Amino acid sequence: MRERSVLAAFSGVLLTLAPVVAEARARVAPPAPPAQVSVGVASLAPEIDAIFAKWMADNHVPGMVYGVVAGGRLAYVHGMGVQDLDRRRPVDGASLFRIASMTKAFTALSILSLRDKGLLSLDDPAEKYVPEMRGWTYPTADSPKITLRDLLHHVAGFVTDDPWGDRQEVLSQEDFTRLLAQGVSFTRAPEMRHEYANLGYAILGRVIANVTHAPYRTYVEKTLLSPLGMTSSGFDVLAHPRDRRAIGYRWENGGYVEEPTMADGAFNSMGGLEVSAEDYARWLAFLLSAWPPRDDADKGPVRRGTVRQIAQGLNFQSVFRRFGASGASACPGALAYGMGWRVVQDCDFGLTLNHGGGFPGYGSHVLLLPEFGVALFALTNRTYSGPSAPVWDSAVLLLQKGLLKRPEAPVSPELAGFYVSARDVWAEGNVGPLAGRVAMNFAMDRSDGNWVRYLAETKVKAGLCDTSAPIVPGGAMAGTFTWPCTHGHIDGTVLLAPTHPVTLQALRYVYVPSQP
Repeated sequence: MRERSVLAAFSGVLLTLAPVVAEARARVAPPAPPAQVSVGVASLAPEIDAIFAKWMADNHVPGMVYGVVAGGRLAYVHGMGVQDLDRRRPVDGASLFRIASMTKAFTALSILSLRDKGLLSLDDPAEKYVPEMRGWTYPTADSPKITLRDLLHHVAGFVTDDPWGDRQEVLSQEDFTRLLAQGVSFTRAPEMRHEYANLGYAILGRVIANVTHAPYRTYVEKTLLSPLGMTSSGFDVLAHPRDRRAIGYRWENGGYVEEPTMADGAFNSMGGLEVSAEDYARWLAFLLSAWPPRDDADKGPVRRGTVRQIAQGLNFQSVFRRFGASGASACPGALAYGMGWRVVQDCDFGLTLNHGGGFPGYGSHVLLLPEFGVALFALTNRTYSGPSAPVWDSAVLLLQKGLLKRPEAPVSPELAGFYVSARDVWAEGNVGPLAGRVAMNFAMDRSDGNWVRYLAETKVKAGLCDTSAPIVPGGAMAGTFTWPCTHGHIDGTVLLAPTHPVTLQALRYVYVPSQP
């Protein structure tokens, strides 16, 4: 009876806290970097420029533009070299570059937006939307039918098709239909492993066209480019002003050879988009604005929760070594392919999303750092000259100079309240301060008497401890703390249970002795 009354009282406390919880959640803002990020990037311009200039010279790149997006805007942009070798027009933030496979991110988000509208399901077989695939012969009798999710994550069983896929950009829709109707050759059964394939994203473009009853490019332009103000960007490159376009070249036999300009065709969904740096920054700022989750109005062309799904990779992880100078010494990252992005958990940057682009006449690279609200990118006009190294080296420079700082995670009222109780338990030497507020497992895992014994023994080992340190949240329902003590320190954990009202499922005080 007493336990029930205590629980009822605690429920009343939570009802009182409810407005506070809502207010705390509403205050969670996007991870807008501190003002010094934008200012600091400008102060580091000479060092950033030197990184890109050296890479550009080493790789025989005629022209390049690169930028840093921070605080929802293009914080720094710089062009080097020329758009074309005939008229020697300099590259700037308005110059137009093909971004090659970085187009896949636009295709993937378009598919997700159609899913949001109820027009398709990611786990539907692709042949539901592309009838030419219905007669395909799969490599084994037990092969699963390729789904849209398989195509998004490059697990359809197709062979890596660089450079064949790049030259299909100009393929007509009629010829693409014939190619699909004839069937394709598989390298393995679907869903066995990740293997990057442009063909898969070309098929996704056909899915978008068939579902919307309009060309693929029309849906991307109406759904993403126009709402984001990317007015200079698009797929019909031959309609773009020539004096704004960076002409593509390859380096061959010690000199430059102009690549043919490939018109918009059936493979545009895997690599055909042309953008300016100024436009592309709007795209990156929109993506970054999806972090962290929060309660304020969702005003983007695609929901924030949907944007965050691009970071969900499938279960085909591999070890990733950073591009650039820090790659040999940095902690290896865990890589999985998301939806149009290579998703890496990095020891220093945390969650990162990156992707390169290689195309006849062009190379590109982009790096998103959602935990910092910052993105870096670079676009070039030389065949397969992906500037991944200088992009990552510049990000490392920003980190080393202290310009990248994670926003402090908020401590939920529930977690804060139980941390107060954790201090009281330590001070009193028993779990009395938690009466009526623990989950059903708590007493089963350690009895009240054993808590008294354990706390006394731990205090003898540790000596006097300073318990003033704040708790570090790992979410709204868990946190850790460290208390310095006379003879070492206490590493602690507060873990709440998913009950309503919230209760405590685990409390830990681990003594760590001083190093000799």
